[in-house]
Amino acid sequence: MTKEQVNNPLHGLTLENIVVQLVAHYGWEQLATHVRINCFKSDPSVKSSLKFLRKTAWARAEVEQLYLKTFHC
Repeated sequence: MTKEQVNNPLHGLTLENIVVQLVAHYGWEQLATHVRINCFKSDPSVKSSLKFLRKTAWARAEVEQLYLKTFHC
């Protein structure tokens, strides 16, 4: 383990796991109000969300921040 990862609360979590947990907690509609991206609003699915989030750094950062606020106060 590198020093960078020692205090990283997201270490060991996959992006898919993060999205699935947020959807289970909020649901797609409420998740779309927290993170304003189209893949959460229009015909949402985990697969389409992962595809977009892997390409778009700012959106991924917002999703990760929401995960941290929700589950790691």
